Amino acid sequence: MLYINNNDTIISNDGPVIHAGNRGYLYGDGVFESIRIIDGRLINLKNHIDRMLEGAKKIMMRLPGFYNVSFFEERIKVLIEKSEIYEGGRCRVSLDRATGGTYSPESNEVEFLIEVYPVNENKFVLNQKGIEVDLFMEHKKPKTKLSNFKTKNGLIYILAAIEAEKKGLDDLLLVNEKGEVLESTSANLFIVSNGVLYTPKLEDGCLAGTMRMQVINLAIANGIKVYECSIMPQNLLVADEIFLTNAIKGIVWISGYRTKRYFNNTSKKIIDALNTSWGKSN
Repeated sequence: MLYINNNDTIISNDGPVIHAGNRGYLYGDGVFESIRIIDGRLINLKNHIDRMLEGAKKIMMRLPGFYNVSFFEERIKVLIEKSEIYEGGRCRVSLDRATGGTYSPESNEVEFLIEVYPVNENKFVLNQKGIEVDLFMEHKKPKTKLSNFKTKNGLIYILAAIEAEKKGLDDLLLVNEKGEVLESTSANLFIVSNGVLYTPKLEDGCLAGTMRMQVINLAIANGIKVYECSIMPQNLLVADEIFLTNAIKGIVWISGYRTKRYFNNTSKKIIDALNTSWGKSN
């Protein structure tokens, strides 16, 4: 049996869990984080909670003073134990603006929802078969003050995922109004050229991923140069390797973009370092 915490009420996750007037449901009026669990423990929790709270402030939510890392950690751990997730898992923490109003809310107070689910792998595992990607050109991701945060306005990612399926591809890469490549439907982007890592800069509008930052730090610690810069489609075609990063899967290597094919040597090194660093730091 799995359990959720709905605004400090713990209930079983086997039926309806939110009110019909929930603003996250009605208007996408909220922010969220997806957090990896390994050995029953939370990965990168502080970075996730810090980003979530900063994103909530950006959309003008009124946060209680006691909303901090410890507040959410305590509640997530209760759910992990109660749901008997002793190894691999994932957690989703959502902050929604309080129920009431239409486009104009009645209040800027906040409600939270925490969910936990088991995951088969108890470490980060690199995909054995590389994925095939292309660009999503029908809609551009705008550069705004919200671009770096995980808000519940995910329509562009949904449309890109649907388009990828139509094209028989595994994923599509989003671009901004300038045609700069940002990310995939659920992950940050890295390219490798001559042993150097490049990733889109936050100013171009990509998500400020927690795993993105962890990979940057790990690469630097292992003597790999990393540059945050604008990535254009032509950079993909001359790259030696491309991979994606997100909090749940860790690293996903891309084997093909259009006619170009890629290896996964750096992806293997990074995911090994990722698993090693987790074991050492916890």
